[in-house]
Order: sequence, then structure tokens, then C-alpha cells
Amino acid sequence: MNSEQAKQIKIEEYLGRIGIHPTKQNGNNLWYKSPFRDEKEPSFKVNLGINQWHDFGSGDKGNIIDLAMKLHQTDSVSEALRAIEQAVSNSKTQQSSFSFRRQEFSDEISNIEIKPLTHPALIQLLTKRKIPLELARQYCKEVHYSLKSKAYFAIAFPNDKGGHETLNPYFKGCLPPKEITTFDRQTPTVHLFEGFMDYLSLLTLQVKQADVSAVVLNSVTNLEKAVPFLSEHTLINVFFDNDEAGQLALKKLQNLNLPVVDISKRYAGFKDVNDYLCGKKMEIPQTIQKTKRLKF
Repeated sequence: MNSEQAKQIKIEEYLGRIGIHPTKQNGNNLWYKSPFRDEKEPSFKVNLGINQWHDFGSGDKGNIIDLAMKLHQTDSVSEALRAIEQAVSNSKTQQSSFSFRRQEFSDEISNIEIKPLTHPALIQLLTKRKIPLELARQYCKEVHYSLKSKAYFAIAFPNDKGGHETLNPYFKGCLPPKEITTFDRQTPTVHLFEGFMDYLSLLTLQVKQADVSAVVLNSVTNLEKAVPFLSEHTLINVFFDNDEAGQLALKKLQNLNLPVVDISKRYAGFKDVNDYLCGKKMEIPQTIQKTKRLKF
């Protein structure tokens, strides 16, 4: 993609592809909460007629290339063009394919760069999931990498073998090796989660739970890897999803006669802890009891 091709792309389409959406439309203008800072009232405008943006909070404005350069904190036009091309070329089919085959790419991933969590699209994703940025930065980083000559970026959550679980507005993935993540805080109780967003959600709900040992499986298929660590504890609080996979994994633990407590009953009606935090109930009617407040 060259500069002229990039300028033909609608800015609102580009922003939408990286998870940034307008809050209102006024005539020919779309208004956004600025992707460059936290704000309650939108001060970032996209003019649909001339395909230009204007950030009234900073005074900056320009075309799509200027925007991509500012979003990615780079002075390189070529890097900005790569970012734009990546965003607009990621069709749903490509996203699903990457997600499904995410563990097959270990020999093809290159140019991996781990850095502090700053990308506006990733911060907006955390905001949507109601995870405080300060908390996320304690446990996660931002990763940029190349796969088959295309650039990607994501939230990166480290595991015990140096790999990272990855999440961005388009897909979940993994930078191998795939492994569990443990937090040994020398407590008799341990909390067990399927994914890191659920762990961060509990810490958002109850800050003091950060003092308790925890295991994040990063996939229920990793359950057996966690059993030795779990067996060292006198109480295992299980925060699995309210779906078939989560309940099957819970049953496996119960069959091992481990001291398991099923916490999923306390967020019945919600798929997982993050949905509970966000107030996002499952669409299928539930016959189980009303959601209880998470207490320990």
C-alpha cells in the first residue's frame, strides 16, 4: 500500500477496524472520545466530506496517515502504512483463521517486540471490558510482531514458560510456547481461572484477592498441567465459564477429589467473570438462582 492508496480509505473505517467507534454524528462529522487520552465528552472529530480528523484537545489534525503515525507513536510513514493495511485487510475470515490456527505459527512469527501497554485501541478494549489500565499494566504488556509479512499488535499476558497469551479487538491468540500462568503467594487458598481477563476482572472487583495464589490456565486444555500446583493448596476456588467446556473441566477436578469450590454459581446468568463485571448477561434464559455478590 502506498500513500495515495491509504488516503482513499475512510478514516472512520480505519478507526472502526481498530476498535475505536464514534459516540455521535452531527451532520457530516463523526465525534469520538479521543483515542489519545481519557475523557468524558468527545473532542475528536472526523469530517466525512474531506476525510480528515481534528483532535480539539491537542489541536492536532490531518489525514489518515498522520493519524496512524500518531496512534502508533512513529515518525515513519512506511510503518503507518503497514498499520493501516493490517487494519483494513483483516476480514472476519482472516481473523477466525488466525484464532483457530494460533498455535501453529511458532516458526513464522518474527520481529517480536514487548513494551509497555500504550496502544489506544488496546486501552479502549480494556475500558470496554472495565479493566483499569493501571491494573492491566501490572500484569500485561503490549506485543508487536510479524506473521507472514504482516504486522500485528495485542495485549500480552505472560505464561510460566516465556510465552504470551494475546488479545486485541479482533482475536485471541498465543505467542508460543503455550503454558499456564501461576502466581504463588504462599496462601492455603488458590484461585483458578480459564483466561487472564477473568483474573483481572476479579482483581477489579476485589483488590485484596491479589494477595491470594492464583492459576490462569490460558486454555482449559491445560488443566492437567495445573494439578500439581493446585494439589498443594487446601482450598481451590474455581472461576470457570458457565458453559459446557467450563463445567466439564470443573467435573475433572472434582473427580480428582481435590478441595474444589465452584464459584461459577455466584455469577450464574453470566458466561464468565468479565461478563459479570460488565453486567453482560447471557442471552439464553437461565433457570438457576439470581447472581450473588462475589464474597470470600
